[in-house]
Amino acid sequence: MAFITLDHVGVEFPIFNAQGRSLKNTILSFATGGQIEKGKGNTVVVKSLQDISLSLVHGDRVGLVGHNGAGKTTLLRVISGIYIPTSGVCEVEGRCVSLINIHLGINHEETGRSNIKLRAAMMGLKPKQIEEKMEEIAEFCELGDFLDMPFRTYSSGMQMRLAFATSTSIDPDILIMDEWLSTGDENFKVRANERMKSLVDKTKILVLASHSRSMLEQNCNKIIWLEHGRIKAIGEPQPILDAYFSH
Repeated sequence: MAFITLDHVGVEFPIFNAQGRSLKNTILSFATGGQIEKGKGNTVVVKSLQDISLSLVHGDRVGLVGHNGAGKTTLLRVISGIYIPTSGVCEVEGRCVSLINIHLGINHEETGRSNIKLRAAMMGLKPKQIEEKMEEIAEFCELGDFLDMPFRTYSSGMQMRLAFATSTSIDPDILIMDEWLSTGDENFKVRANERMKSLVDKTKILVLASHSRSMLEQNCNKIIWLEHGRIKAIGEPQPILDAYFSH
């Protein structure tokens, strides 16, 4: 049974050199947003998430909304296991795959085939599983003989095709996304969207951060509105999206 439980989770980032330069410039260059406070020894602390409690179970398709810096990406990274909470507890049961950075694990000096193996291994696949999926990934990205060439020789579009095809090749219990993935020329975008829809349909729990109302309405049955690192509202999509997009 897949589930996600957060109990009074908080994430803080200390900025140790804030005294040596403009506090405003320090915070503006810090991507997490949140609230700014003085910590011990006058250390500046950015509180990216504060007192986040929620429970997600099989069938939940959750959309995250909030202004830039509200804590959406930080929350996704906590669920993905990239960040460890500085307070509270986060429990995740089930195979969790994050599509926040689909280039994670890519080595520009290795061949396309080697990078498929590297990226797939980063997502938790075992060697036998990777071999079973290799031809399907190769066929989907349509790179032909370039798969045996170094990744650095690829155009940006070719690099994205390979990363996308590999990252969406498995069936996770929990799928984490920071915006909907779509890439390539028009023909590939159509295939990519179909692949993403299939992946979302099969996953047990979806957590999607997006600025697109239509994307959230099409894919989510629950919305979490974050504001300054806290949950402002959580519940049915329509009333929360109405309030968020009109405020």
